[in-house]
Amino acid sequence: MTHWTRRRTLAALGSVGAIAGLATPALASKRKIVLGALRFTSHSASFIAQERGYFADAGLDVELRFFQAASPMSVAIASGDVDYAITAMSGGLISLANRGAIKVIGGALSEEPGIDGQKILVSDAAYQAGITSPAALEGKSFGMTTAGSSFHYMGSRMAEKEGVSLSFKPLQKVGAIIGALKSGQIDAWSIVPHIAKPLAGSGAVHIIGDVADYLPDYQVTTVFTSAQNAGGEQQMTRDFLSAYSRGVADYNATMIDRASGDAGVDQMVDLIHKYVYADRPRDKAAKSIINGTMRLNEGAAMNTKSLADQLAWFQAEKLVDADISLETIIDPSYVDSIG
Repeated sequence: MTHWTRRRTLAALGSVGAIAGLATPALASKRKIVLGALRFTSHSASFIAQERGYFADAGLDVELRFFQAASPMSVAIASGDVDYAITAMSGGLISLANRGAIKVIGGALSEEPGIDGQKILVSDAAYQAGITSPAALEGKSFGMTTAGSSFHYMGSRMAEKEGVSLSFKPLQKVGAIIGALKSGQIDAWSIVPHIAKPLAGSGAVHIIGDVADYLPDYQVTTVFTSAQNAGGEQQMTRDFLSAYSRGVADYNATMIDRASGDAGVDQMVDLIHKYVYADRPRDKAAKSIINGTMRLNEGAAMNTKSLADQLAWFQAEKLVDADISLETIIDPSYVDSIG
């Protein structure tokens, strides 16, 4: 088995930084694991499973570790710094999977018809210049964290279907993209609704389209782990997915289906607010958290059709090797496959 040292991991991803060596999961009843996450409402199932004791019920002592972008999470999984993570498929993740370091084991956030999803935004300067729909973006700049990120994929697929060309600007962090869009340094971007709607409400940017119009049933984020955990720590992995899926079920029932009414939504907002917009007063954060409601995959089922399309795009853009198969990236044995 390949030993993924810091040097080897960095070599696999080039400019993406990493930290040290491959960790061995604990085998005690309270197994210590580290879960990578972003401070987005789309990661709420993890927060729910932590706060409501679902991870503890599964015999897991979970530390949540927060990141600013997808690629560093892939590196952290490969190097053993993080055991499980939830984020978009990226070029870095695919490359590390091809080197035997990572496996996608489930699905997380999906675009779904009838549920408000990710938005396409433009700066106020671009909007005032007449860019009021994605079809008008010819020759304009589009923000992304890094080449091969989900932002790159969404923007590229949208441009392809509209028949326009875009220049993609890598800005590393979501905060930097927001600043560039608000100041007019970039023209366009796409992002989840809990970020998009408040930005549009401020007047600094404008919503001109929906990602779902271009990528229906898009598997936005995945659940992934090291190949070592997927292949050698199967009980721990099943326990993790079971606890995480309980969080998914709670979130969908409360925020999408509103099974507990307004009171249930209020309680869920209180829980999520500990992790998302925690620096804002609860009354100001609540609207954004509710705006970010998108359905999470029940049982962490993964849309393999969408993942196959993403892989094909990465290969067409020459961001990953052309001979990588989807089977190299995913382990379909843990959850249902859909799509």
